Amino acid sequence: MGNWQDATALVIVDVQMGFNDTGYWGDRNNPNCEGNIGDLLEAWRKQSWPIVFVKHNSTDDRSPLNRNHPGNAFKPVMDGRPDLLVEKSTFSAFFGSPDLHTWLQEEQITSIAICGIQTNMCCESTARMAADLGYDVLFIIDATHTFDITPSDGQGIRARDVSRTTALQLDGEFARVVHTKELIG
Repeated sequence: MGNWQDATALVIVDVQMGFNDTGYWGDRNNPNCEGNIGDLLEAWRKQSWPIVFVKHNSTDDRSPLNRNHPGNAFKPVMDGRPDLLVEKSTFSAFFGSPDLHTWLQEEQITSIAICGIQTNMCCESTARMAADLGYDVLFIIDATHTFDITPSDGQGIRARDVSRTTALQLDGEFARVVHTKELIG
């Protein structure tokens, strides 16, 4: 993947207060997610590498991520100003505004490092689309988290297994799955 540091944007997806609502979302994995995101933000800022914040504005009035809900706000770890703020109401950050792909091209950025919430939803969707658009993608698995899934058949899937499945599906095909310490030492 070459020298990833020189042209890699850190894309932090949907790290919003509404994801703290366990009554709405259920149990999550990876309690270290936000700490790892904070470490990544600090490392990127020290090097003056590009940072993108992505915010999900749910169109569902009942969602804690709805624009009119206090849960739409970023979590405290998302301090400071990004180089770009993308707002979206879909899964992929590439369907937000302003247009992420256009900005990356204008900035001559050829690779992205993805972290945030949820591992298997918006983070994975963004990674897949980035790969399809030709970017080198680092998926920072320990700087993401997701929630248990309880399908209609009642045979639930634990969040840690959902996360592992995402990592297995992405690695080598759509992204290189990495851990925070691999990137920032």
